[in-house]
Amino acid sequence: MPVTSKKLIYVIEDEPDIATLVCRELENFGFETRTFDTGTQASRSIKHRQPDLCIVDLGLPDMDGMGLVRELCETHQIGVVILTGRGSLPDRVFGLEVGADDYIIKPFDPRELVARVKSVCRRLESQPSEIQVSSHSEAQFAGWSYTPSTLTLKSAEGETTELSSAESELLCVLLKSPKQVLSRDQLMGRLMGRESMPFDRSIDVRMSRIRKKLEADPKDPKIIKTVYGAGYMFVAEVSWSD
Repeated sequence: MPVTSKKLIYVIEDEPDIATLVCRELENFGFETRTFDTGTQASRSIKHRQPDLCIVDLGLPDMDGMGLVRELCETHQIGVVILTGRGSLPDRVFGLEVGADDYIIKPFDPRELVARVKSVCRRLESQPSEIQVSSHSEAQFAGWSYTPSTLTLKSAEGETTELSSAESELLCVLLKSPKQVLSRDQLMGRLMGRESMPFDRSIDVRMSRIRKKLEADPKDPKIIKTVYGAGYMFVAEVSWSD
């Protein structure tokens, strides 16, 4: 079924046949698309019109696609799906670690790509509505404050850090369940309902990124503990304010 509201997807891919195939399939399901064969062109266009999601090939002619993914995730609140021929586990892990929401390996099924794009768009849409329903605007814990609506962490010293949408989703799950051991399966279920994540390792990758921003020593975390054989636990006290 086509999406009800037309979302803009940037397809950043230097192989014309693949770009055409991806755009045609997305447009069949109600998406608006624009194509770019270099990362530079896409970056310039985003300054004038920000898309809802970018599909990024890693083998771009003018830059390393991973660098573009990192830039998109750190400076823009948009979804990012990697579409590439690089299928090794280190590449997949690194792609998620820099902030991508999903990782698809070529050759691919166009219908699966559409399904994954729609899944990312739904997750991005669901986050603000959950915040509105709970009526919580800011969480305080262990000297930190977090504002979900702006994806912003603030330290006790007043320094701010912006999370990616994927990091924010996971942190919000932890903040809503402090002092509870949550398994990877439970975390994946709360993040995506009945849909599966690309692979279990993505939970660990997101957790590692959050720890690097929160913990004084990410290798010896004091806020988010690993409970070996069971999962993770957010051990700090959490209070919410409107």
